Amino acid sequence: MSDTRANRRKRRWRRPSIQQCHCCGQQKPFCWRCRCGFEICQSCMQENVWGMSCNHITWQCPDCGQLNGFGNQ
Repeated sequence: MSDTRANRRKRRWRRPSIQQCHCCGQQKPFCWRCRCGFEICQSCMQENVWGMSCNHITWQCPDCGQLNGFGNQ
């Protein structure tokens, strides 16, 4: 196996270290992210969780409607 193939397998995609919240517009080190690209910071998620989640295990993306997990189960 060539070195370039081995290097390609070892490289992984990394999320940017600073993300921008779609609700407040601020740049934060952590945002909840949907597969469609919607990002929401922790403080905005806490304010809006009443409308985005009914069980506090999953949340529904307001842009595309997909269900996403909080990672606690």
